[in-house]
Amino acid sequence: MLISLIPAFMIMALVGGFFFTKYMGRASESITKASSIASEALSNVNVVQAFGAGPRLEAKFALHMTEARTASIKKGFAAAVQAGMLYFIAYSANALAFWQGSRMIVATMEGRGDGSTVGQIYTVIFLLVDACVILGSIAPLLPLLGGASSAFERLMLDINAPSVIDGTCSEGVVLRHDTPGGIILDNVSFFYPSRPTQPVLRNVNLTFPAGKHTAIVGLSGSGKSTIAALIGRLQDPTEGTISLDGQDMRQLNVRNLRSFISMVQQEPSLLDRSILENIALGLINSPKPEHQHLKAVLHGPELSKLAAKGKDAVTPSIVDAYGSEVAEIVRLVRHAAEQADADRFITRLESGFGTLAGASGSLVSGGQRQRVALARALVRDPRILVLDEATSALDSESERRIHDAVDRVAKNRTVISIAHRLSTVKNADNIVVMEAGQVVEQGTYAELMAVEGGVFARMANLQTLGPAGRGEEGSSVSGDSLNASTLRLDATAAEKLDLGEAAKANLDKTTTNSNSNEKEDAEDETKKTDPILDQKQPISYVLRETGRYIRPSLGFLVVGVFAAVIVGGTFSGSGLIFGFTVGGLNPCSNTADRISYLGQFFGGLLFMLACIELFANFFAWSSFGIIAERLLYSIRVLSFRSLLEQGVHWHQSDGRSPSTLLTIITKDSAAIGGFSGSTIGTVFSIVVNFIVAIILSHIIAWKIAIVCLVTVPILLGTGYMQLRMLARYEERHTEAFSRATAVAVEAVQSIRTVAALSLEHEVMDSYNRLLRSTRDEMVKAAAFTNIWLALSNATSFLIYAFAYWWGSQRIMAGESTQTQFFIILVAMLVSAQLWGQMFTLAPEFSRARGAFSRILGIISLGSTKRLEKKTISGSENDVEGTAEARVNSEKQGGVKIVFDNVSFAYPARLDVPVMDRVSFTIQPGQFIGLVGPSGAGKSTIMSLVQRLYTPTSGTILLDGIDLANQPASFRDSIALVPQEPALFDGTVRFNVGLGARPGQEATDAEIEDACRLANIHDTIMAMPDGYDTECGASAARLSGGQRQRLAIARALVRKPRLLLLDESTSALDAESEAALQAGLDRVTRDTTVLAIAHRLKTVYRASNILVVEEGRIVDSGTHAELMESRESYRVNAMSQLLQ
Repeated sequence: MLISLIPAFMIMALVGGFFFTKYMGRASESITKASSIASEALSNVNVVQAFGAGPRLEAKFALHMTEARTASIKKGFAAAVQAGMLYFIAYSANALAFWQGSRMIVATMEGRGDGSTVGQIYTVIFLLVDACVILGSIAPLLPLLGGASSAFERLMLDINAPSVIDGTCSEGVVLRHDTPGGIILDNVSFFYPSRPTQPVLRNVNLTFPAGKHTAIVGLSGSGKSTIAALIGRLQDPTEGTISLDGQDMRQLNVRNLRSFISMVQQEPSLLDRSILENIALGLINSPKPEHQHLKAVLHGPELSKLAAKGKDAVTPSIVDAYGSEVAEIVRLVRHAAEQADADRFITRLESGFGTLAGASGSLVSGGQRQRVALARALVRDPRILVLDEATSALDSESERRIHDAVDRVAKNRTVISIAHRLSTVKNADNIVVMEAGQVVEQGTYAELMAVEGGVFARMANLQTLGPAGRGEEGSSVSGDSLNASTLRLDATAAEKLDLGEAAKANLDKTTTNSNSNEKEDAEDETKKTDPILDQKQPISYVLRETGRYIRPSLGFLVVGVFAAVIVGGTFSGSGLIFGFTVGGLNPCSNTADRISYLGQFFGGLLFMLACIELFANFFAWSSFGIIAERLLYSIRVLSFRSLLEQGVHWHQSDGRSPSTLLTIITKDSAAIGGFSGSTIGTVFSIVVNFIVAIILSHIIAWKIAIVCLVTVPILLGTGYMQLRMLARYEERHTEAFSRATAVAVEAVQSIRTVAALSLEHEVMDSYNRLLRSTRDEMVKAAAFTNIWLALSNATSFLIYAFAYWWGSQRIMAGESTQTQFFIILVAMLVSAQLWGQMFTLAPEFSRARGAFSRILGIISLGSTKRLEKKTISGSENDVEGTAEARVNSEKQGGVKIVFDNVSFAYPARLDVPVMDRVSFTIQPGQFIGLVGPSGAGKSTIMSLVQRLYTPTSGTILLDGIDLANQPASFRDSIALVPQEPALFDGTVRFNVGLGARPGQEATDAEIEDACRLANIHDTIMAMPDGYDTECGASAARLSGGQRQRLAIARALVRKPRLLLLDESTSALDAESEAALQAGLDRVTRDTTVLAIAHRLKTVYRASNILVVEEGRIVDSGTHAELMESRESYRVNAMSQLLQ
């Protein structure tokens, strides 16, 4: 009969698991969306603060978290029903066993053949009691099991997902190492999967002859970068074929194909390693026979150890000590750096080639990142070189030197370059002009310029410098008016242009270069402590703060505690019933009718207990589940808010990275949720049961109970030691795998770079090496910790054995009855086993304590500690949490800016100045240009104007008020277009609307007007969903030019008094730039504009142009004045002339 319980358990598990997994998936999906927003916001905190966009991003984050909370509460209800049914079935089994057992004993007494002995019945019943305890121990783990099962399903979907383009597969045709490198596109069309109705390329037919330089130009979004991606097989064409030397690329081995192609992408990404290692990565998949013997070294730790030498990393005597292979790699790296015009700035860095590039190259400037990426592409001496806007972040002279170098190495090499600056493609053998995904013109530069009314000629004319000055009659300077010698700087002047970049890299570097090998890195990492993220709070503080955050859910807490008390009491109640039942079923002292009656009576009591367990567990689990989800929502939103309120310097100090901070919001909060839900309810029930069991046992038979109680300290001691060891294990586990996780995250974030360079095996080797280095230590730590787990579990059975011996002694002595003994036995047994179960939950407690310490540390930095004190609707938008009065947002006209003897050094390197006694004045409504070499300090000036940093000395005045005394709301009148447009995962409408002033919402009309001014409206309307088009994570579904124009629209929708343009048109074609410039002229007549540009076309009409070199203003004037007085400016301008 009892066998029927197995299907009941299976049905309960399957049905409960189905609903649990269903709602778990929904919650995970919403949390993933929220995490994407948080990741983008933390990665672009400077833009978030510049626009005061924190409340709007927080609102979207909170919306997804609300969806996650709703789904998680439903998941909690599913778990509550599952737990209640688990106990209901277990106790019903006991009731059924008592009833059926009494019938079988009666049958034996009456001599019927279907009876059983008391010993047999006792054995079955006691096994069921034990099974109830074991099943009860499973209940708190059901949510963890369900979560793990759901995560595993999603993980397996990714693992088993077919890869159409597999860079690790060994199948496919392998090319000879001396393949010529001719590429043909035959009737190629392409659609992105997310927009299958909008063609990016339409029936494109192109030939890239082997050994020739072909340039591709055209409007932003015309399909240029898509062609580059198709050639590198980062995508496959939807229709048509692409062939390399007559072979369809789809038939070629992907890894082998990419070995012949080196790409410098539009937004190059470097890995978090030294510059030496980053450039050497280009050799990993080299097809050249002379490079094959170097691959073992490239996959090993030797280069990392060499880079740790810093400035001496390329010193011949030191390099030779690492072997001939390392010496050859260093030689190739230095040669490639010289070709990419990177050697000069690298050698001037504090650590030279050993300088860390940072995550995605964040510790070097945009120009430096492009040069290192170009060197990485050139180091393997590729057969095919693809340059996708490879020099857009460089000043004109640097760009000219690089293109001269590329022209020198282009002999016998297929070069495909994509460019908006047409001056860089004058020497190309063929120029292809793209428009709306089609080829509209092609030919040499001279041929295309000769086409009257041609697209290329129109674009070229738009890039020719014209009259100067906003509202001034300036004069343009033709190339004939200057001596040709002015088109070149001498070597000394050229080197001076690089000093600014070298200084900036040294100053931005916030991480020490100690990457000698993975193990040493891990050891060094453990020594670094963050005063906020690594602080340990006492348990009393954690509990007190937890109570404060769950106070709004006091009603659910009362219900949950009351239900947990009932659950805890029923365990001891079952022992009371068990003792009386076993005593009552004794045929020696009761008649058959009496036994039959007692079996029905106590079976009924146990069934009543099963029903009580069902409802008590449901209310306990659901109440604590609701409390947990409300707590999670609060701490996630508050921690996200607090992180966005912290300044840029805070985010850049102490090695804090977006991924580390994101972990606090996701992993740490999940650890708190795991403990504060069903786990804390279970712990409360166990504690109640332990107290009730001790009291009951002493009431029933104190002589047995008091001796059994002596064993409790042993149980508590083993549990405490297990908890202590688990806490240490958790710390070691986190430290050991943090670097491995960082490698995985970096690879995913830079997947295009990993794929283009065929670094899949290298990344996996690094990942496995980091895991192996800590595996043995983790196994030992886990084994040692489990000794205490074993002792804790064994102790409960020792209590059980001891209770049998001591109880039998008291019964024989006549001091206790059999009924008393069994009541105490079951009560103490259940209590001991449940106490052992509680310590199996010790990892959850350990993780939760550390997680809550970190989260409380973050929240304590914020301006609010409770959600109700600051709404997420944007009513209070001071991103620094200040209480100062707002600047009057109705004030009209431009902003007056005064820099008075301003000096600045980054806090991490106060001994190295970035700006030295800078003074200038910008009158309201002026258009001021900032020009100079990469890294000279131009972007620093903009950061200081926004008060993202504070000057070391001197003062900055805005409208006559010291910037240090301005409330943070002064940023409401400022709009920024950053060098790298930071857009967020959302619709076009949402991204443009982020530019609206805090507390205001941009109307659809205002958004469309801003987009028209930014020359992006028509492009948006051509998309299937228009302004409701999803941009994707980091706006990956848009082209570089489209992203930049949206960033400009976001700035214009604010109608700012001060507009900051940091290389705002570097990714735009000439026609888009001209249309944008006309729009800016219309809306900024009464706006102060401060623009950084390498393209002088952007600023040549400025009221005044400041020339910045080495952190100083070395000259100023109009375009015409600087052409006469400043040689470096004149050289820059002449380098950009096309005619």
